[in-house]
Amino acid sequence: MTRIAVLGGGVMGEALIIGLQHRLTPAPTIVVAEKRADRAAELADRFGVEVAASAAAVVDADVVIIVVKPQDIRAVVNEIAAGVADGALVISIAAGITTSSIEEAIPQANVVRAMPNTPARLELGVTGISAGANCEVEALARAEQLLASVGTVISVPETLQDAITAVSGSGPAYVFFLAEAMMAGAEAVGLSAEDARSAVVHTLLGAAHLLQVSGEEPAALRGMVTSPGGTTAAAIAVLQEREVLGAFMAAIEAARDRSRELSAS
Repeated sequence: MTRIAVLGGGVMGEALIIGLQHRLTPAPTIVVAEKRADRAAELADRFGVEVAASAAAVVDADVVIIVVKPQDIRAVVNEIAAGVADGALVISIAAGITTSSIEEAIPQANVVRAMPNTPARLELGVTGISAGANCEVEALARAEQLLASVGTVISVPETLQDAITAVSGSGPAYVFFLAEAMMAGAEAVGLSAEDARSAVVHTLLGAAHLLQVSGEEPAALRGMVTSPGGTTAAAIAVLQEREVLGAFMAAIEAARDRSRELSAS
């Protein structure tokens, strides 16, 4: 039976626990390291996982998933380095932290860098993965299989990890920001808060599903809705006048640049 150590019991750690337990057959043994005792107890009670300190959690683990903040990962890696088994798969989920920095501390492991996003909580996430220099092909395939338990996996060169972090890692926040704006606009033109939320949420869901299943490009689908001189055309004209497309592109570049800064820090 596969033994998986999850180091970090926050939102993403919980999402991974749920996905791994739900999708993997046979179900793996999962041991969680979480510094907040009350949170560790909650996870043990809800999901039946074992709880241990980080150094103990990794002993005999086939897979180690590090789900901590970037500023904490170096301390965690140093704590577990001696206990990671030869050939174990180590998946790091920390923005801006390179595989080389982890391989330097844990040379005996197959290191994969990953960046999932929060819809992983519903097994609808997007995770970008990149293999470290010493990662075997089979280990990367295993990482892809494991992370597919929480959604779609996209394998990219590590040089593009900052880009995928900016697009899908931070991407849900852009959608939520858009939803905020649309709801505010809906209320401003007279809809109740309840009706505004329902209209916006279901419009976003329907549009995303149509984009997924139609195979059409976004511009083509937008064109189908935008009749010359119509209401949609009036709205799009305002967005173009205010350079919303350029603002989104600049936002993604800013997120990418911040990821790069984290790598250098």
